[in-house]
Amino acid sequence: MKKLWVIWLLAMGELLSVDVGHGSMDTITIKGSGTTQEVRYYGESLFEGNFKENRQLRYSADYLVNIGDTVSVKLWGAYEYQSSLTVDSKGNIFIPKVGTIHLLGVRSESIATRVKKSVQGVFNNNVFVYAHLENFQPISVFVAGGVRQPGLYEGLSSDSILQFIDKAGGIENGEGSYREIQLLRANRVVKTVDLYQFLLQGRLTMSQFKNGDVLQVGKLQNSIRVEGEVRRPVIFELPADSVMVDEVMQYVVPKPNVTHFMVTRWQNGYQSVQRYDLTERYRVAIQNGETIHFMSDYLQDNLIVKIEGEHGGLNTMTVQKGANLESVLQQISFTSLSDPQAVQLYRKSIAQKQKQLIQANLKDLEARVLTTGSSTTEEAKIRKEESSLVLDFIKRASEVEPKGQIIINESSDLSQVILEAGDTIYIPKRSQVVVVEGEVSLPNAQTHVEGYTVDDYIESCGSYSPRANQEKVLLVKKNGRVLTYDASNWWRKKSMRVEPGDSILVLGKVDSKNIQITSSVTQILYQIAVGAAVVLRAF
Repeated sequence: MKKLWVIWLLAMGELLSVDVGHGSMDTITIKGSGTTQEVRYYGESLFEGNFKENRQLRYSADYLVNIGDTVSVKLWGAYEYQSSLTVDSKGNIFIPKVGTIHLLGVRSESIATRVKKSVQGVFNNNVFVYAHLENFQPISVFVAGGVRQPGLYEGLSSDSILQFIDKAGGIENGEGSYREIQLLRANRVVKTVDLYQFLLQGRLTMSQFKNGDVLQVGKLQNSIRVEGEVRRPVIFELPADSVMVDEVMQYVVPKPNVTHFMVTRWQNGYQSVQRYDLTERYRVAIQNGETIHFMSDYLQDNLIVKIEGEHGGLNTMTVQKGANLESVLQQISFTSLSDPQAVQLYRKSIAQKQKQLIQANLKDLEARVLTTGSSTTEEAKIRKEESSLVLDFIKRASEVEPKGQIIINESSDLSQVILEAGDTIYIPKRSQVVVVEGEVSLPNAQTHVEGYTVDDYIESCGSYSPRANQEKVLLVKKNGRVLTYDASNWWRKKSMRVEPGDSILVLGKVDSKNIQITSSVTQILYQIAVGAAVVLRAF
């Protein structure tokens, strides 16, 4: 097991020296630089919303009335009066025939009681009272520390910490802390906020701001990297120098199939990697600057295959490593519309190789275009125009993504086709349609006619377009196999049977006086048509 573990680590990066230790866990010390992976900070998406635009009045029973707040008062009965009154600099409101009523510091839910008591002191019980907080005091708050745009920001005294930080551009990743945010009033700390609690539980205690308050976002002190079998890799801020792995897992939830985790540490220029069972998360501490990598032994022995198209089962299938195509096809529930004879297999590694081949040919073509000389001024002008067209073609061709299809021949032994992780098995529907694409007068899809040849289907599309390369007509069989048909040479024509579900692709001519460029572009067009099932026009 340890040997397999070392091999796995070797595949992860360059290792200059490896020392496998002993004990209840596998310990591997690596000298050299660790692998790098771009990750986001935990909580980074919090300020990608629109907190700063929210200006709604939020009622809170615990809100304390402040100078500048607006209170709505209505009296009826023996005395009628209605007005919106602003709390003055002494904390009072004034009601005619009643006098001043002191409201500064009164809880929002007690406003009506306080006003009613003062009114009844004048009118006894023959006047009815309704009073409530109508609007909050406009204030200005300083936002400083680890934010993108420190400054003075306007708002309401009922606004949340999130709104003011969002107005300051959010927390600066790598500098500001999500876990150490202080509200200062008269140079004294009134409140400390940990936004990770809000992210985990959705709880955020509302703070009543006052004019001149300072919101100080602390400096990032301790952090770790979290990688592997998690929803997404993140940089996680620690509330202290070290915490237990279990606490980290409460925020960064690993995938259900996780069975182990690794902790990577640096000591004296050496990288030490320790592997633990997931049950040990309660006793293992992780410290500032370390990396935790969640993993699954289950995935080392199994792989996931996608099943798409016309079938009656699940869209993914988990099989043992080493499973073959024949055994998986036997487990697929075909429907009455499925076409088992046209099953298609797509592989990511093949798609990557096809892409690399196309890119290599495009680079060669680009170099050839840019280094081709001209003997006259007129020829140079023509070369320049042609180069512009070819470079545009290169740009368009580089954006095409090959499918990575593995052609399944009828005589193949499918028990010898070993599946890989990420393979996609596609089950086509039974079809009576033949699709004609590319350089024909009217590309379309037609019903299959028994006995029709390639020429018959092209003729029914209005024949070839003037740009058609009749030497490169492709008949793509329903299982993905590609046959080349030369329609330009009557003597060398060979009859090809067109079956239901087949496609006919007519490639275009390459209009260039340079034989090498013509040959290169034609080859690339063919590779794209075969690898991506796309007919790309050259220029």
